[in-house]
Amino acid sequence: MTEQRQLRLGAFMRPVSIHTASWRYPGGMPDGNFNLKAITHFAQTLERGRFDAFFMADHLAVLNMPMEALKRSATVTSFDPLTLLPALAMVTEHLGLIATASTTFEPPYVIARRFASLDHISGGRAGWNLVTTSNPDAALNFGLEEHMEHGERYRRAREFFDVVTGLWDSWADDAFIRDVDGGVYFDPDKLHVLDHKGEYLSVRGPLNIARPVQGWPVIVQAGASDAGRQLAAETAEVIFAAQSTLAEGQRFYADVKGRMDQLGRPREHLKILPGAFVVVGETLAEAQEKRALLDSLVHYDSGIASLSIALGHDASGFDPDGPLPEIPESNASKSGRERVLALAARENLTVRQLAGRLGGYSGLAMVGTPAMIADQMQEWLMRDGCDGFNVMFPYLPGGLDDFVDHVVPELQRRGLFRREYEGTTLRENLGLPRPENQFFPRAHSKKMRPDS
Repeated sequence: MTEQRQLRLGAFMRPVSIHTASWRYPGGMPDGNFNLKAITHFAQTLERGRFDAFFMADHLAVLNMPMEALKRSATVTSFDPLTLLPALAMVTEHLGLIATASTTFEPPYVIARRFASLDHISGGRAGWNLVTTSNPDAALNFGLEEHMEHGERYRRAREFFDVVTGLWDSWADDAFIRDVDGGVYFDPDKLHVLDHKGEYLSVRGPLNIARPVQGWPVIVQAGASDAGRQLAAETAEVIFAAQSTLAEGQRFYADVKGRMDQLGRPREHLKILPGAFVVVGETLAEAQEKRALLDSLVHYDSGIASLSIALGHDASGFDPDGPLPEIPESNASKSGRERVLALAARENLTVRQLAGRLGGYSGLAMVGTPAMIADQMQEWLMRDGCDGFNVMFPYLPGGLDDFVDHVVPELQRRGLFRREYEGTTLRENLGLPRPENQFFPRAHSKKMRPDS
């Protein structure tokens, strides 16, 4: 008898909620982004709910929107992920810790070192969300006058991935012999100097940190353009997807997994997790009322600015009560623009209605009772629309508590979600293999700390 597939669940945190108005919701936390005590509680609640990972979004610039909109946003600032996540590692034991870091603006040696450190500190629970950064204002914070072109960002990202993983493999797992009597700390034959010279990057190496506990931290990506899908098929182990309907999810799933087939990568080595904005109620009406109240707290200025960002085009001059006009392509996120155009066409939304949705959350939303939400998740999983979900909570702590206390038990009753963690590392819990060291292959890989 074939074993039933199991959902993988991440929590998309920013570091609190993605919804623009979450901080205004009754019982919400206006100071949540910088309240370490509260974020610690959120992480521990996720672990109690047996979530795979805390997925920390990040930006390298204040959001590029007008001040009238910016002043209303609680996501304008937040902790640096690789400062926050080591602190959360100290108060959790099993929860994966995934941080966003850009391949366009940050040096690969620094990225490799910081994520290797997080993996050691957490005992093997680190993940790297590899992003190319679509916000053009970020370029201005790193000494550049213009943002790198979309296709070029992805070509650089592919080389960046090779460099970072090569640096993680600088040391064999058993390089540190620590021979006290002989006075030899490490075996020089088990140290590799990368000496990379490529189109975009020149990095000598080696990394001055032992190989990560997991071999490599788990590689996560979120790109949905053709270039993003190809990069994911070649390198990613988790994709944060953004399809709004099951049919879209099935097409994306089939496309990326099909690309893996062509590359000779096993399909199970990549978990596709669409973002799901989940609002839980004792009844459907109660859940809908919660969503309506939340969306009513989004100001039009915020919505139209969010729409402008998604389109890569200033929407402030559009007729609010007319349809979305023709939008030219830009150098911003192509998949984000396409999703907005599809949403506007599918639901025949005016600019005002579309702005309201973008200002809150416009993607896949599951609004209903725990059983209704479990039904939707089960259908997506069983019909090859996903391997699980990156859950987004409408407000905290209430939205998170609702999911962990009511939806998780329903999923567990159906045999769709774990009751206990499978292992101690993020890879073990996701069912992902530990990568073999490309410079020091072994017949078998250790699962212990390389410096233990």
